Amino acid sequence: MKAYAIDAYKGPLTLHDVAEPVAGAGDVVVEIAAVSVNPLDVKLRSGAFKAILPYDMPLVLGHDLAGVITAVGAGVASWKVGDAVFACAGGDRIGSFAERIAISQADIARKPASLDMDHAAALPLVALTAWQALVERANLQPGQRVLIHAGSGGVGTVAIQLAKHLGAYVATTVGPDNLELAKELGADLVIDYRNQAFEDVVHDYDVVLHTLDDGVLERSVAVLKPGGKLISISGPPDPAYASQSGANWIVRLAMRVLSAKIRRKARKRGLDYSFLFMRPDATQLEMIAAMVDQEILRPVIDTILPFGETPAALDRSAAGRARGKIVIRGAHSSAAA
Repeated sequence: MKAYAIDAYKGPLTLHDVAEPVAGAGDVVVEIAAVSVNPLDVKLRSGAFKAILPYDMPLVLGHDLAGVITAVGAGVASWKVGDAVFACAGGDRIGSFAERIAISQADIARKPASLDMDHAAALPLVALTAWQALVERANLQPGQRVLIHAGSGGVGTVAIQLAKHLGAYVATTVGPDNLELAKELGADLVIDYRNQAFEDVVHDYDVVLHTLDDGVLERSVAVLKPGGKLISISGPPDPAYASQSGANWIVRLAMRVLSAKIRRKARKRGLDYSFLFMRPDATQLEMIAAMVDQEILRPVIDTILPFGETPAALDRSAAGRARGKIVIRGAHSSAAA
């Protein structure tokens, strides 16, 4: 089977011949019709998480996927060959930059009926991230005010729509070329980060969803009211995540030290800082699929590339200028349906 993998951290993404996936107990095998690229794929290639997510090489990258089940393992009763699904592979089960993948039935959901494979593949990781940040972690309520950074990115485009559905007042930061997109997605206040400092515009907010660098994270402290929640998906990891990750004591100590500054700043203002690392969740994906079919959520796609341009897709994501998601069609899919 063909797959795109790295042979070493920071190395190039190249085409490999790898073993065919096998449906173990509780697993299904999916013929991949489309995948999408996430910043997490870029970070894994760089080795950013190697201390807490050790992988053997060669490492096939890729988390998101949409496709059709071709085999089911023992104990799988809810799925059959031919079912169209979408999913986010996580932990040591990643590897969707491939022709096929074996994945746990606990991580898959039925593809939204209203979406083709390309658009379905654009959703899982970013939609799960937005859900776990705004619904689980923030418990966002009608009338609350939320600032979503990078509103034109993969997570941002979904988070704006979800926050509006939850009844919140939504502010977001985007570049000048994406002001109209953010408004179309439902943002109430759109801040051009190149010409305005967001901390000069928004004050006394309930929630900030941070997706950028440490400088933006520290500036975000000033826009929250006491009791507000600062949720970061780009770090630094906090002690709670360090404990959950199963990392050794040295890594846990390092995470505590790295997050000490922002936790101290948040504490002084009476804020709750937390780091979120998305987890696959089929139940949440099912709810997301229903919201898509009800036209509450829609994916935003930057570009669609063929399987042979997977390395270029990863490089485009690394450049940080994608508007929504970068999608890669499966090796045998000329027009994912």
